[in-house]
Amino acid sequence: QVQFVESGGGSVQPGGSLKLSCTASGRTAHTYVLGWFRQAPGKNREFVAGITFNGVKTAYGNFVKDRFTISKDVAKNMVILQMNSLQVEDTAIYYCAAGAGGLLDPYAFWGQGTQVTVAS
Repeated sequence: QVQFVESGGGSVQPGGSLKLSCTASGRTAHTYVLGWFRQAPGKNREFVAGITFNGVKTAYGNFVKDRFTISKDVAKNMVILQMNSLQVEDTAIYYCAAGAGGLLDPYAFWGQGTQVTVAS
């Protein structure tokens, strides 16, 4: 099992920035890939970004287009998602997740989510 503590959601105007943080804990949590997904109302959940357990490799959803950066504090097992140039379409609940496979494989463990709202 993995426990998550997510923080950093909120409201921002278009063009603004937000930083999401997620600390994952559990006996084997430090061996998992960590990622962020999002789900907007009426839409399917989509992959935002992921990072390997050692913070070396990353992957991003196609829509990110260099606006978001994922990083990891390996000592704390904390993953950070820096989101810049936010657009209205980025409004969604953002979920932290962990998995034992690759960055683009299914993630088995999920956080509660944090709301991100982009509006003028």
